[in-house]
Amino acid sequence: MEVCRCLRLGTIILVLQALSCVLSEHSSCAPGFDSELYIFEVDRVHLHIGRRLGKVVFNDCTGRTRIVFDSADKRFKVDTDGTVKLKRQVTLHDGHKRFAVHAWDSQGKKHTVDVRLELVQPHHHHEHQVDLPKPAATEAGSTVPVLLFPKSSGGLKRRKRDWIIPDIKIPENTRGPFPERLVQIKTSHAKEVAVFYSITGAGADQEPIGLFKIDSRSGQLFITKPLDREDKATYLLFAHAVVEGGKKAEEPMELNIIVIDQNDNKPVFKQNPFLGSVAEASKPGTEFMDIIATDTDEPGNANSDIRYKIISQDPQEPSGGMFSINPVTGKLMVNSAGLDKEKYPKYTLEIQAADMEGDGLSAQCKAIVSVTDSNDHAPQFEQTQYTVSVPENKVGELVVKMPVTDGDDPNTEAWAAKFKIISGDTGGMFSIETDMSKQAGIIKTAKPLDFEAVNKYTLVVAVENEIPFAIPLPTATAQVVVNVEDVNEAPIFNPVEKRISTRENDPVDTRLVLYSATDPDTAMKQTVTYKISDDPAGWLMVEKDTGVIKVKSSMDRESPLVKDGQYKALILAMDNYMIPATGTGTLLIQLEDVNDNAPAVVERMVEVCNDEPSPVLLTLTDKDTAGNGAPYRVELKGESANNWTARMNDTRTGIILQLRNKLREAKYSVRLSVSDTHGLHQVSTVEAHVCDCKGEDFRCQNRQLGGAGLPLPVILGTLGAILALLLLILLLLMFVRRRSNVKKEPLLPEDDIRDNIYYYDEEGGGEDDQDYDLSVLHRGLDNRPDVFRNDVIPTFMSAPQYQYRPRPANPEDIGNFIDDNLKAADNDPTAPPYDSLLVFDYEGAGSEAGTLSSLNSSSSGDDQDYDCLNGWGPRFKKLADMYGGGEDE
Repeated sequence: MEVCRCLRLGTIILVLQALSCVLSEHSSCAPGFDSELYIFEVDRVHLHIGRRLGKVVFNDCTGRTRIVFDSADKRFKVDTDGTVKLKRQVTLHDGHKRFAVHAWDSQGKKHTVDVRLELVQPHHHHEHQVDLPKPAATEAGSTVPVLLFPKSSGGLKRRKRDWIIPDIKIPENTRGPFPERLVQIKTSHAKEVAVFYSITGAGADQEPIGLFKIDSRSGQLFITKPLDREDKATYLLFAHAVVEGGKKAEEPMELNIIVIDQNDNKPVFKQNPFLGSVAEASKPGTEFMDIIATDTDEPGNANSDIRYKIISQDPQEPSGGMFSINPVTGKLMVNSAGLDKEKYPKYTLEIQAADMEGDGLSAQCKAIVSVTDSNDHAPQFEQTQYTVSVPENKVGELVVKMPVTDGDDPNTEAWAAKFKIISGDTGGMFSIETDMSKQAGIIKTAKPLDFEAVNKYTLVVAVENEIPFAIPLPTATAQVVVNVEDVNEAPIFNPVEKRISTRENDPVDTRLVLYSATDPDTAMKQTVTYKISDDPAGWLMVEKDTGVIKVKSSMDRESPLVKDGQYKALILAMDNYMIPATGTGTLLIQLEDVNDNAPAVVERMVEVCNDEPSPVLLTLTDKDTAGNGAPYRVELKGESANNWTARMNDTRTGIILQLRNKLREAKYSVRLSVSDTHGLHQVSTVEAHVCDCKGEDFRCQNRQLGGAGLPLPVILGTLGAILALLLLILLLLMFVRRRSNVKKEPLLPEDDIRDNIYYYDEEGGGEDDQDYDLSVLHRGLDNRPDVFRNDVIPTFMSAPQYQYRPRPANPEDIGNFIDDNLKAADNDPTAPPYDSLLVFDYEGAGSEAGTLSSLNSSSSGDDQDYDCLNGWGPRFKKLADMYGGGEDE
């Protein structure tokens, strides 16, 4: 048993060790390519776009199946699954091609692997293969490539299409000595005949001329000076071989000369310095600026592959690594938190760009980074509690202005405030806006407040910035208590426009409708009274305390004040406040028609011939509605029935009048009694002009004579005489006016101290300026003096022609007594004008009036009888109480 137990324990230990090894092996995974070199074989020299070459495998230890790859040679691309394809056509001049492929793991580290393309020649194309350059002995003992013209099948025939001539590659910036041999051109016919060689093309006989030369006998091709790839990257030459006599020995051969790039250009920055900004609250990894440099060396080559890095940072606060740069893209980003605009508003970075993937030529520039303000300060109310009062019923009324402060930069979005009401305004009674300074909120009334409904509001207002906070910050709030002030409001009619219907012949005092209003000021407990505001025809009256509308005078639907059978009146309702408030209601009365208008004939005169007279159609009109109008009936009255006939037309809306007996030429009155459908009738008189004529050919001899007209000279003479008469009258009036304005000598001595009336609001020369005739104002005085003014002779008119109505015995008739006498005076041309002024003379010698003090000089009023004042009605009751009450006790 002990042995079995030991075996089991040993087995468990071995299993645990194995699992530990597996886990240890799994945890030690290192990202990278699964091979150090990938070799892809191709069977063609010319590789076309889109061809799939092979696949690379990269493991980043995260299980991702899609990886971002980058090819150093931009003619190739690598898909995210590792497939290598061609982006542009590639020719394998040397039979192979090598380039690098990059990949980045999850930590951002770059990994690189080499890819090599190998050309595998097919066996069945040996007869078309071109000899690759082989070393050949030269006079100096060095070797240069030898290019042979393509082989022919016999004779001087055209070469076949599949022959490939390799490119001639020359590094730029070579130092010579010049001329420097490049290749040797040869033909197989050189052993048989003398061959002469020449070249044409750019660099030979075209610009730049003389850059390439060839020895015509040996075929040696030379370059005469250094090349510059940035100036021209390729040259295409044509090599010619001819025999004596100028006959071609070979078809021209293309020579493609490629200038090999050298790292002779350092990167150049797009600008210097670069200017950018970053918000102080930016998180690490935030990209905010691009640094761009270019290299004129060959694209896709390591000579132009630029890498960026930050050399220095100033200031080195709060740490030296506040920023980082993407080495490939040149994007600047925040590397560490802690940017603070208030402490370090600006940083100066020195950045280097180097080609050869960072190991070649380099250049430096500066980047100036400005730290911008972030919204890291919340706005705060200067006062967190407000209590205000606002009158009711006003829209747009200012409630309160609430200033705030903000620690961010002024006049920025992080500093500008915006406000909102977050509670207490469920009915939308208020609005809030930001003032022009962006640092205060203004609350106004959006709807009329109603004291009787809600007399107090408690609003909670929050303030924020126009942009969100950069960091979590508490939102400031303030409380506004709004007390609604009660104001006197006008009574309100319900409805504001009331419609009723009644007959137009309702008797006076008929109750039409109760049109009342309610006072919204319930807390004031006021009394509402009513009056008519606008009653164009004066048909209505309203009970002052109840609002009952009654008929005051007879109504008439046919009145011009009635539109489409509807009469409009305005009713006022007033409260009893110190300054009463008035509400207006509109009463629309639809008047129902009654048959109170008889039909009448429209035509007042007709013309007929006394021989074979034609009938005349007379038109009828009735102000009543259609139900009280047609059909009509007609009847001739008096002697008209003996000589005329009258009948209704087919529609019974018109009268056909015709002469029955032949009458002499004259004018006749035809009396027609026309009645409506209900029998209401009236007699209309039509003047008929009968002439001596026949049928419809109406011609009157008298009218022709009268209408012949007067000669034009007679008419003009008459008009001239009338005009002269009018002119004469005008001259006479002017003469009389001039004489009336002549100042007359005063009839009384200058020391006459009689009272007069003066205008003291004029700047003049005193009493002499008052050149007014006031004599007409002195009429009607029983004891008037002989002379009223000392500068004008008075004019006396005859006594009034109207008769006074005696004073009534009943004091209640005093009002009618005054109205009747006023109308009589108004109609009397001899009566004084309305604005007559009575002149009271001074109390001088011989005055019959005595002294005015006599009115109060008596110690007792017993000698006067004032009891009669009690019978003069309520208007004289106060006087009766004052003078008729006996002695004071």
